[in-house]
Amino acid sequence: MRLAVNFPAEDILLITASPVIKAVTNFKQVSKVLEEFDVEEQPSTVLENRFPNIKVIESAVKQLKSEEHCIFMEDGHRHVYKKLCLCAGAKPKLICEGNPYVLGIRDTDSAQEFQKQLKKAKRIMIVGNGGIALELVYEIQGCEVIWAIKDKAIGNTFFDAGAAEFLTSKLMSEKSEAKIAHRRTIYTIEGARKESGSKARADNVGSALGPDWHGGLDLKGPEEFSHSIHIETRCEVKKIYLQEEFKITKKKPLAFPKHQDKSVTVDKEMWPVYVELTNGTIYGCDFLVSATGVTPNVHPFLHGNNFDLAEDGGLKVDDQMRTSLPDVYAAGDICTACWQPSPVWQQMRLWTQARQMGWYAAKCMAAASLGHSIDMDFSFELFAHVTKFFNYKVVLLGKYNAQGLGSDHELMLRCTRGQEYVKVVMQNGRMMGAVLIGETDLEETFENLILNQMDLSSYGEDLLDPNIDIEDYFD
Repeated sequence: MRLAVNFPAEDILLITASPVIKAVTNFKQVSKVLEEFDVEEQPSTVLENRFPNIKVIESAVKQLKSEEHCIFMEDGHRHVYKKLCLCAGAKPKLICEGNPYVLGIRDTDSAQEFQKQLKKAKRIMIVGNGGIALELVYEIQGCEVIWAIKDKAIGNTFFDAGAAEFLTSKLMSEKSEAKIAHRRTIYTIEGARKESGSKARADNVGSALGPDWHGGLDLKGPEEFSHSIHIETRCEVKKIYLQEEFKITKKKPLAFPKHQDKSVTVDKEMWPVYVELTNGTIYGCDFLVSATGVTPNVHPFLHGNNFDLAEDGGLKVDDQMRTSLPDVYAAGDICTACWQPSPVWQQMRLWTQARQMGWYAAKCMAAASLGHSIDMDFSFELFAHVTKFFNYKVVLLGKYNAQGLGSDHELMLRCTRGQEYVKVVMQNGRMMGAVLIGETDLEETFENLILNQMDLSSYGEDLLDPNIDIEDYFD
């Protein structure tokens, strides 16, 4: 969109394997750096009607020939470019490829397939400890859930053990029936495919799900109870057996643990699939959800191109979002930021950063086309992310988990069970990061304190005293 506005006389091609595009709606600048927005799926015609110089091409990329400034498509067409930005996102890291009982959730197609399978499932296993796993575990009702995580506590990517404990108590309490109204509208893939008369290939990765992706789904199993969750910590999947394979092993699966009953019993029921964990336990289930993170979706572009790749597999980009190849830029999950970052910023493959990177990459492409140079965008000064977990507002700022600070830091905490959890990370009297769970109203104040690196030593523990209006201090 930014390119279309800057260059109204140029043709802008948006190439996508999906029949729908993701649009940012209800955008709200919460503070200087924090942003809130919804992500909606829309037919590509919405974008084309709004910007006459944008043409959306629905086809997968077959090959990039960067030396010729040319892209070859699966549908046989080729497109020549002046400048190219790769925004192909990431692919889910599936525990096991090609197993019909292992589902990955990444895009709308996979989310809808999951909803269909869940309707008839009595028990499922979720493997993973990131955002999708957290949301799934909380939203699923009427189905037993075994949650296998490799860490000591839930949500390790986002939380320390204290915040995890605060959220676990909410998870294990009975969930209220009142559903929060979701503003998102879902533009279904099926409708778009019928419209366009084409069917995307099954192995094409759709664009990533937006925040609150589960809002349009009915995540309910066949049973009448609400939550029934058992968490297996510090373990990974060792082996997955189909029913017939498992019978031959003569191994004993465990029944679903009832937390009031400490006795361990053997499961007599027959399940379609059995999962053996590295801690020695085995559970039968209807299917398994692999929510173990993503890897940058670089594969379609590597053949014949000498891209510099980062250790995490992403395309290396500099502070102008340029890859190592001329006129090829990258943004979002596919790329890895390889500039010297601000002391309170880090890359995480989240929707907020994907939006910021895309916006900034367009700015850089426009500047380069006009022969201008631009400064690094302000959004990369401070890591700032707002989301919702277990129906709590969650704000993450700066080095919220003391990432890279070594042992030379201290934590300050304030917690009201069932209401709020506040943690700040301090180093040499300066605030370096914060986690805010609940309606704390502290995000703007803390954002400013992290950005201006004011010496807060003299305030001591008053900084988190609930009886002191901290905002008045620093107005």
